[in-house]
Amino acid sequence: MTTFDPSIPSTTESGAPRESDAHSLSVGADGPLLLHDTALVEKLARFDRERVPERNPHAKGSGAFGELEITEDVSQYTRADLFQPGRKTPLLMRFSTVAGELGSPDTWRDVRGFAIKFYTQQGNLDLVGNNTPIFFLRDPMKFPDFIHSQKRLPDSGLRSNTMQWDFWSNSPETAHQVTYLMGDRGLPKTWRHMNGYGSHTYMWVNESGERFWIKYHFHTDQGMEFLSNEEAEKLAGSDSDYHRRDLFDALERGEFPSWTMSVQVIPYAEAKDYRFNIFDLTKTVPHSDYPLIKVGRLTLNKNPQNHYAQVEQAAFSPSNVVPGTGVSPDKMLLARVFSYPDAQRHRIGTNFNQLPVNQPIVPMNSYNKEGFMEFLHSADAPVYAPNSYGRAYQDAQGPVDNGWEADGELVRSAYTLHAEDGDFVQAGILVREVFDDAQRDRFVETVSGSLSTVEEPVLSKALQYWKNVDSVIGERIELAVHTSKGDEQPGGDPLNA
Repeated sequence: MTTFDPSIPSTTESGAPRESDAHSLSVGADGPLLLHDTALVEKLARFDRERVPERNPHAKGSGAFGELEITEDVSQYTRADLFQPGRKTPLLMRFSTVAGELGSPDTWRDVRGFAIKFYTQQGNLDLVGNNTPIFFLRDPMKFPDFIHSQKRLPDSGLRSNTMQWDFWSNSPETAHQVTYLMGDRGLPKTWRHMNGYGSHTYMWVNESGERFWIKYHFHTDQGMEFLSNEEAEKLAGSDSDYHRRDLFDALERGEFPSWTMSVQVIPYAEAKDYRFNIFDLTKTVPHSDYPLIKVGRLTLNKNPQNHYAQVEQAAFSPSNVVPGTGVSPDKMLLARVFSYPDAQRHRIGTNFNQLPVNQPIVPMNSYNKEGFMEFLHSADAPVYAPNSYGRAYQDAQGPVDNGWEADGELVRSAYTLHAEDGDFVQAGILVREVFDDAQRDRFVETVSGSLSTVEEPVLSKALQYWKNVDSVIGERIELAVHTSKGDEQPGGDPLNA
C-alpha cells in the first residue's frame, strides 16, 4: 500500500515538481488565466473525472478488511483450499443499502448488501449476498424493473410508495422478501448487529468429485439488534452516515466484529424432489430439513486506508469461483455471474481486476490484454493460445466437475413447481410462526404506514397481497390503513368509530 512521504514535494501526475498548489498562472495578478498553465488544467481535468459512476443498486455503503478462520472440518464437502481446517484467509467485506443513492441515509428501511471477497491461494472467491436469505425475484428479466420501481419517478424525480407497491403487488413472488423487509430486519441497528447470507444456492465439490448444494450463513456474534421506525427516521436526519461511522469507529477502538460462518448442505440428488425448489431465490431451505453445519469465524479487524480506492473501487462478482466451488441453476445467480463484472467494466474500467483491492494474491497468467489503464501485462510473451513458445495454456475437454445435468426445450418459463412451492407460503409461515405478537404489531404498523400514501388502484392490490400472505394480518393492515385515512367501512360505519 502506498503511503505519503513528507519529504517529497507535491508534483504533477508526471512527477514534475509543482510550482504552486494555491495559485493559477495569470497575466498579472488581476488578469486572465492561461490555457498553458498545465498544472491547473491537469488539476481541474482530473477533478472533473474524480467520480466513477455510482453502483446502480447498492450505491451507498462501506466496508473493512478481515479474515476467515476455518475452525471445523468440512473437507468431506469441498476441496476448496480456503475451507480446509485451520485455514486463515484474508478478505474484504462491503455492506450497503440496495435502493438508495450514494448520498442517501444509512437508516432508510431497505435490504442490506453483505458482499465478501476472499483472497484465497487459488484465486479470489466472491459472495454477493444480503442480510436476508432470500430476494424479491426469481428471474433476472424483472430485475431492472424492480430497481427502477425503487428509485425515482420520471416526472418529479421523487421516490414513490405507490410505484414500489405497484411493482410488488403485481409480482407475488416478492411477498417473502417484502415480509422480511417490513419486519425488524428491515432496520438493523448497525451492520455489526445483523446476519449475512449468500442467499443463492451454490455448489461445493469434494476431492472425490461429489457435488453438494450449499447455502451460506453468517450469524452475527454481536447479537441481532434493530432500530425502531422512529429511531431510524431521527438518525436519517441527524447522522445519515450512521452505519458507516459505527463500523469505522468500532474498528478504530479495537472492537472487531465477527460472524459465525455455517452452511446448509443439500445432497446433490435430493434437490430434484425436495418440497421447495432450492434454486428459487424467493425461497429458504428450512433448518429442520437441512441443519446448519458450522464452518468457522469471519472477523473484521482493519479499516480501509482510503475509502475510495479500497471500498468504492472494490468490485465483487459471483463469477469469481475457485476449485471446489461453483454456481447453481439459480437464474438470478446465473444472471449476476454475467452482470456484475460487466457493470464493473463500465463503472471502473476494463482492467478493474488490476486495481490492488481487486487483485488476487496469487500470480495471474491471462491472455486478456490491453484496454483502458492496463497496468499488469505479460511483457513480450505470446498473446495467443495455443502457442509454441512455452507460455502455459489449457485445452481440457469434457464435463466440468462443478456443473450439473440439463436437458429440455428452450423455453421462457417459471421454475418447475415443487410440492410446497407457492409465492405466499413461506411469507405466511414467517408472519405466523416466526414473528411473535410484538413483531406482528410492529409489522402491521410499518406496512400500513408505508401504504398510507399509496393511491388506487395500487392500494387495493397491495391489501389483497397481504391477505394472500395471511388473512388475519391482511385484515389488520387493511383496517389500519383505512383508519389512518378516515375511510368508512362498506356498510357506512367509520372504521375508527
